[in-house]
Amino acid sequence: MNWYVAKIVFRIVTGDGNHQPQFDEQLRLISAETECQAYEKAACIGHLAQESFVNNQSEPVRWDFIGVAELNLIGELSDGAELYYQIHETADPDLYVAWAQHRSALLSVKN
Repeated sequence: MNWYVAKIVFRIVTGDGNHQPQFDEQLRLISAETECQAYEKAACIGHLAQESFVNNQSEPVRWDFIGVAELNLIGELSDGAELYYQIHETADPDLYVAWAQHRSALLSVKN
């Protein structure tokens, strides 16, 4: 059995959708024999996770499954194993470093 990380993407639509477009990107761990099976399982999870509800302002909210945007094989499940990475390019590296350090500090305060 192989392990995969799937990025499943949803569009969030509130009310009539007249708002800044919102997308939810979820990383899900998938166990499958093949990449094809992993994709099918991830797509099934996405379809099943679609939902509609009414928010606290009495507006309808929909989470629409868009698709499986990425599927990455994980070599081995072990402590510290890399599950996902993304390379950022920015015109202001100091701002990015400050953001990353701020996020890290917020997490360390919680623990």
